[in-house]
Amino acid sequence: MDSVLSEGLALEAKVNNFESCRGIASGPVFIIASGASAKDFPIEQFADVPMITLNGAISMFIDTDIRPFFYVCSDTSFRLQQPELYTLALQRSQRIALWKSEVDRLAEIPAGELYALSKAKDLSLLGSVLKREPHHARSRVLWNRRARSIGFSKDMRHGFFDARTVAYAALQLAYHVGFTKVFMVGVDLNQASGRFYENDASTKSPCGLDTHFEGRILPSLRLMAKRVVDENFEVYNLSENSRIPRDVIPKLGIEQVLGMVAAESFS
Repeated sequence: MDSVLSEGLALEAKVNNFESCRGIASGPVFIIASGASAKDFPIEQFADVPMITLNGAISMFIDTDIRPFFYVCSDTSFRLQQPELYTLALQRSQRIALWKSEVDRLAEIPAGELYALSKAKDLSLLGSVLKREPHHARSRVLWNRRARSIGFSKDMRHGFFDARTVAYAALQLAYHVGFTKVFMVGVDLNQASGRFYENDASTKSPCGLDTHFEGRILPSLRLMAKRVVDENFEVYNLSENSRIPRDVIPKLGIEQVLGMVAAESFS
């Protein structure tokens, strides 16, 4: 009992406030997601660029020496469905962001810095009108309660907005730590195509992309594109087959990305 308690206290002491990673980065970053198109990404060609990876996409790093800048897991069943990949992520990543409930279940302290995810608080109609939140960009469709819950967090200390895809959490995290050019890999958002690391013989996690795409995911991305993206925070999509329209997030090829990354390194 005492050993379990001391382990819990050690983990609690290890959890960092998001203030400690605010503005620590700059320049380009890759968000590595689990869409089928990710398997074609030449990850080692960009080994010197920071990477944020998500859930099972950590499998992209198995045969490399790359340590993800951040690992984000928002699926509370993932540690049970893919325990080997989950363990790899905790051992390999420089920083790890999990729900507080998952932090409390950790059997050992991860090698990297640990952060506890929390959702941004919903506002009432009156609060939406009166409260000023420089740390959040929220939907202006105030008469619809569900629409009011759509937003983008510029400061993870105040929580993040859940768009029903972990890639959106990673975009908010990328902004929080200070990256200025975000390249999304494997953000296909195509439920029928599945995840690149799953097959007929493997455990498959439930997927709600088709359920949430029109009502939650796309409105969130549109809000980000209109209210957050600018010359100091650019977002690009490397998935040719992604469901995200080009007028929301522009699509680029690998050669274009190589040129942009090279230009950043000499700027």
